[in-house]
Amino acid sequence: MIGLLQRVSQASVTVDGEVVGAIGHGLMVLVCAEKGDTEREAEALLAKLLGYRVFSDEAGKMNRSVVDVEGGLLLVPQFTLAADTRSGTRPSFSPAAAPEDGRRLFDYFVRQARERHGNVETGRFGADMKVALTNDGPVTFWLRIDPPKISG
Repeated sequence: MIGLLQRVSQASVTVDGEVVGAIGHGLMVLVCAEKGDTEREAEALLAKLLGYRVFSDEAGKMNRSVVDVEGGLLLVPQFTLAADTRSGTRPSFSPAAAPEDGRRLFDYFVRQARERHGNVETGRFGADMKVALTNDGPVTFWLRIDPPKISG
């Protein structure tokens, strides 16, 4: 699974003119399931994300996690993170999980995040979303938990 996290002072997702998720200070995370991902990869990504130290301490060093600062999480499904861009000028999305698997794993990821963190908002899977954010820093990290090797 892939998570592209951005430290934000605010972020929101709008679908059909309606704000469906919004946070203040925290992390906006684009979330993508790849072929072969399971709940195990979702849990590993979530654990890494919740513990990732991207917020400043009193000395100005990135030593605090979103949990430490009680920040919000805005989780946004985005299958395009799995794009294969190695050749040509059009991305291939073959590495992405099938839509039904992607939805299942995103929903699982959100449920687990709400159990472990609480302050969680989301985008809408499969919708045409408008994402607005103020990146604080800017601070952006790409986290990836490799899917298990598929034999065959």
